Amino acid sequence: MKTIIEPFRIKSVEPIRWTTRAERESLLRQAHYNLFLLPADGILIDLLTDSGTAAMSTRQWAAMMLGDESYAGSTSYEHFRRSVQDVFGFKHVIPTHQGRAAERILFGVMCKPGDVVPNNTHFDTTRANLEFMGAQAVDLPIPQALDPASRYPFKGNMDVAALQRLIAEVGASRIPLVMLTLTNNSGGGQPVSLENVRAVKSVCDKYGIPLYFDACRFAENAYLVKLREPGCGRKSAREIAREIFSLGDGCTMSAKKDGLANIGGFLCTNDDTLALEERNLLILTEGYPTYGGLAGRDLEAVAVGLQEALDEDYLKYRIASVAYLGEHLVAAGVPIVQPPGGHAIYLDARAFLPHIPPAEFPGVALAAELYLEAGIRAVEIGTLMFGERAAMDLVRLAVPRRVYTQSHIDYVIEAVVEVWARRKAIRGLKLLYQAPFLRHFTARLAPL
Repeated sequence: MKTIIEPFRIKSVEPIRWTTRAERESLLRQAHYNLFLLPADGILIDLLTDSGTAAMSTRQWAAMMLGDESYAGSTSYEHFRRSVQDVFGFKHVIPTHQGRAAERILFGVMCKPGDVVPNNTHFDTTRANLEFMGAQAVDLPIPQALDPASRYPFKGNMDVAALQRLIAEVGASRIPLVMLTLTNNSGGGQPVSLENVRAVKSVCDKYGIPLYFDACRFAENAYLVKLREPGCGRKSAREIAREIFSLGDGCTMSAKKDGLANIGGFLCTNDDTLALEERNLLILTEGYPTYGGLAGRDLEAVAVGLQEALDEDYLKYRIASVAYLGEHLVAAGVPIVQPPGGHAIYLDARAFLPHIPPAEFPGVALAAELYLEAGIRAVEIGTLMFGERAAMDLVRLAVPRRVYTQSHIDYVIEAVVEVWARRKAIRGLKLLYQAPFLRHFTARLAPL
């Protein structure tokens, strides 16, 4: 059959509330035009993030009932550890309450002021945690990644030649680790090829630099490798993931993405000495190393979710449903980051609203207009999030896993097309307040 259906049945439903445009106008003013500050009950379809918003399976809910809440030595941790090692293969598994906690611990142990950490593209919390440590986060995307219209299949790749130039410029001693983000979220949810991972690993080995992964969307990355990379079509997503991780020294993970859980994360390493230091730092702020800030039931949910995320029927549906959204928008003339990635469609706000300069936050303006039009919440990834470093202004429509049906996606398509039709009337915004780090979470703006 050509029709791809959701590989599940709906067993429980959650009502969503309709609002009028007048209500949404009032709510948006009260939120100072920052969609993070909107109340959730004022949202019809929430595409702000795919982090922690998945619908969990019956197997996950059943496993949660077995959660062992022992402070130390929990059996739920053993289930969690075995599941993580089965997928990732790393020697040490350290649970954390979410991915940014894993980043903070990793950088707290490995980095010092003046260090330089290259990545294909750092996401917001990764960059903020590095900069808080006094280190410099350097993005090394390939040139195709900066062209939203390019259909290059692996726009998440790191520019290997640029990595070698950076090492020659600053010296290997100032680079405590190299990171690869799978998939490249800031760059449009684009995958990293297995070939590129091998090339980055070769450079790291040449200079004795550890390679770490931001593995939040590892399963989607693996499946896109299977679909797009020559020679990988007959491999399973699980085999591809294990091959990728075999090339690294460790990873950080937000299990709120491809762990299919509502909370949780972990830090992995093969280094015994680093693992000891990381566990010691974990105890200061997260908890004992066999729970890491999580309840036993959360450890159980992640243990099951990591396995379900690699199910190929699920991945086929997941990738196809996101592509469906992107392809219908392109057919209507809407500019997006091409080709569609794994977890989201990214509207190209600079091409959508060419009359609004980056300093007037075209991505925020577009996201606000989409909310006013249809009660849909998206997120800006651009000048507000990254400041003058932003090479693009994007609006991410992040699709929560196993939550919305095709009719919801059809509604989103209709809403975006309606906004596209009257795009010339949209105006930019000015910034009224910003925090010193991660300003997009709490910023206040006003229309110009």
